[in-house]
Amino acid sequence: MKIIYLHQYFNTPSMYGGTRSYEMGRRFVDWGHEVHMITSDRSESTDKTDWYRTEESGIQVHWLPVAYSNKMGFKNRVKAFLKFATYASSKAASLEGDVVFATSTPLTIAIPGIFASKIKGRPMVFEVRDLWPELPIAIGALQNKLLIYMAQWLERRAYNNASQVVALSPGMKAGILRTGYPENKVHMIPNSCDIGLFDVPEEEGLKFRKNHEWLGDRPLVIYAGTFGKINDVCYLVRVAAEMKKIAPEVRFLIVGRGAEEQKIRSLAKELDVLNSNVFMPGKLAKEEMPALFSAADITTSLFMDLEEMWANSANKFFDGLASGTPIAINYYGWQAEVLQENDAGLVIPPNDFKKAAAKLSEHLSDKKWQKRAGKNAKSLAKERYNRNLLAKQLEAALLAAVENA
Repeated sequence: MKIIYLHQYFNTPSMYGGTRSYEMGRRFVDWGHEVHMITSDRSESTDKTDWYRTEESGIQVHWLPVAYSNKMGFKNRVKAFLKFATYASSKAASLEGDVVFATSTPLTIAIPGIFASKIKGRPMVFEVRDLWPELPIAIGALQNKLLIYMAQWLERRAYNNASQVVALSPGMKAGILRTGYPENKVHMIPNSCDIGLFDVPEEEGLKFRKNHEWLGDRPLVIYAGTFGKINDVCYLVRVAAEMKKIAPEVRFLIVGRGAEEQKIRSLAKELDVLNSNVFMPGKLAKEEMPALFSAADITTSLFMDLEEMWANSANKFFDGLASGTPIAINYYGWQAEVLQENDAGLVIPPNDFKKAAAKLSEHLSDKKWQKRAGKNAKSLAKERYNRNLLAKQLEAALLAAVENA
C-alpha cells in the first residue's frame, strides 16, 4: 500500500513536539508500505524557499517552508494554514498512491486531502486530533460568524468525503457521530505510548538530577508540553506558590514553548517562585524527554477549565504512561476515568490551587502510592496504549478504505 500522508506539523524525534505521525509512518514502512509525508518546514533558520525532500526512517518526507509559531496571531496562523493547504493540494495530487491520509489539526488539512482524493480517484481517511471548530469557538479564538460557518462547512465536507474517519478519543468520536457520520466507519485510535523510547535505565534519571543542583533528591513535578492559552500552565505556577508554603522542598520543572511562555515566567516572578521552586529551562527535543520523565515523581497534563477540552488526547498524558510515571491532570473526562479506574495517577482541582497543592504534596509523600501508580501506568502503556498495537489498528483503517474503494 502506498500512503500519501498529509500532516502540516510533522515532527521527528530530534524536533520539539508530538511525533505520532513519525511513529506511525515508520511502522508502516517497516510493515512493507510506502509512505510519502507532506508537511511544512517551520524552522526559523531554514534557507529553503520551495519543496524539498528528505528520508526519515524510511518515510519520504516532502517539506514546504511555511512560517508558523504559536506566538503568531490568529489571522497569521490562518494564513499559514491556507498557504500550506493550497500548495499541499498540488503536491499531493502529483503523487501516485493507494490512499490519502489527512491528519488534523488544522482542519484545513482536509482541503488537500479532498483535492488529491478527487483528482486521483483514491479514498481519503481523515484523522481528527481535536474537535474543530468546536474547540476554537469554545475558547473564543474563532468568533467571526463567516469564519465559523466556513469552518463548519469544511468539517462537514471532510467527513462527507472520507471513506473512514479516525478519532483520537471517545469524546472526539462522539462529536463525529453527532454530525451523522456512520459509526461503523469511525475508528477510535488515541495517541499512544512509545514504550521503547521511555524505557531507560534508572541511572538516566539520577544523572539528570545530579546535573541540576536545584533538584538533587527533592520531589519533582514536571510539565512537558506546549505553553498555549488552552494549556493554562499558569495554573501550575499558582499551585507551586501554594506548595512553597506547605512543602518548600518540592520542585516544579516546566519545559516547552509557546505563546504564553513570557506570561508564565512573569507570573512565576510575581509570585516569587521562579528559580526558587519553579524552573523553566526552555524546550527539549522528544529524544531528551526520557531522562526528564525518569527523574520525575509526578508528571502533569494541564488544560484550562473548559468541558470541551475533556475530549483531548494529549501526548504528554501518554508519555507519562510510557515512562511509568504517575500522572496528575486538572480536568475530567475519559483520561480522568482511566487514571482513577486503574490507580495510575490523580485528578487535582482545576480552580482550587491550595487543594491541588495539598493533594500533590500528599501523594509525593506516599512512596508506596508512587510505586504502585507508576507500575499501573506502565501496564496501561503496554497493554492498552502500546504504539505497535494502535499502529496496527490505524493500518487496518487505511486498508479498509483501500479495499472498499
